[in-house]
Amino acid sequence: MPILNSLATPYAEALLQITEGRKESETVAEQCKDLLGVWESSADFRDAMVSPVLEPSGKKQALDALLGDQVTPSLMNLLKVLADRQRLQALDAVMLRYLELYRQQQGITLAHVRSAQPLTEEQQAALSSKVQAMAGTKKVDIDLSVDPGLIGGFVVSLGSQVIDASLSGQVRRLGLALAKAS
Repeated sequence: MPILNSLATPYAEALLQITEGRKESETVAEQCKDLLGVWESSADFRDAMVSPVLEPSGKKQALDALLGDQVTPSLMNLLKVLADRQRLQALDAVMLRYLELYRQQQGITLAHVRSAQPLTEEQQAALSSKVQAMAGTKKVDIDLSVDPGLIGGFVVSLGSQVIDASLSGQVRRLGLALAKAS
C-alpha cells in the first residue's frame, strides 16, 4: 500500500491546503466520509469511475451530475483532476489520507469501534465521551462498524490500544484462564 499512499498524499495535502485557505476543511472532511461511504457501498459507481472504457470527460460529467451540489467546489475540482489524470482508482486512498491529515492538524483522535449491534444515539454519545477521556484529546472521531461475531458488547481500537468489552472476548479470556489452571 505504500505506493498508493505516495500517490494519495500530494492530492490530499493540496486539498487540505486549499480547504484551509477557504475555511471549509471540516465540511470537506464530512463530505469525504460521505463519499467514501458511497464508494464502498456502490459497486456500480466505483466500477464506472475506474473503468478504462469511460473517457475522463464522461467521468467528470457523471461526477457533476451525481455530486455537483453535494460537495464543495474544491472537492469537485479534486475529483475532476483525478478523472483527468486517470487516478480515480485511488479516490478512496486520497479521501482517507485527507481525513488522516485533517485529524492530525485538528488534534482529533480516530477510534475504531466494532459492536455486536448498531448503537443508539445515546450509546454513541456515552461511548464518545469515554473514548475521549481515554484518548486525552478534546475531539474524537469514531468509526463505527457492526460485527455480529462479537455476540454482545464492543471492541474499541484507539491507536495501538485495544479495549475488548465483547462477549466473545470474555469467553476467550475465560478459556485461556481455564487452560492455564489445568
